[in-house]
Amino acid sequence: MTEDTYDKGLRIRKEVLGEAYVDRALAAADDFSLDFQRLVTSFCWGESWGRDDSPLSRRDRSLMNLVMLGCLNRGEEFKLHVKGALTNGVSRDEIRDALIHLTVYAGVPAGVEAFRLARQAFAEVDQA
Repeated sequence: MTEDTYDKGLRIRKEVLGEAYVDRALAAADDFSLDFQRLVTSFCWGESWGRDDSPLSRRDRSLMNLVMLGCLNRGEEFKLHVKGALTNGVSRDEIRDALIHLTVYAGVPAGVEAFRLARQAFAEVDQA
């Protein structure tokens, strides 16, 4: 992974998740977790989200992330990516429909949890 990939990933990560969140995550990194933070920034955000030749938009990636994270029951990451999806122009109606689709394929308990967490994320956004 190159420094260019890290820099690109850092820029995209901040644009999607918010500069404050990313700065806190990086500032909290210590000797144990710093390499992990660099990997996430370079690999997830630089190599995947940063693919210049990809036909997938950030909106597409956000919707896919919501469904995947909801299926995997990754609550904190799910809420973070609900906020990121809103930043990327995904509407609440589109999020709702993606979560209905998730429910059909991943099961009602996963859907119940995803809807609960999405409502929490919406409330946090509305209070900000």
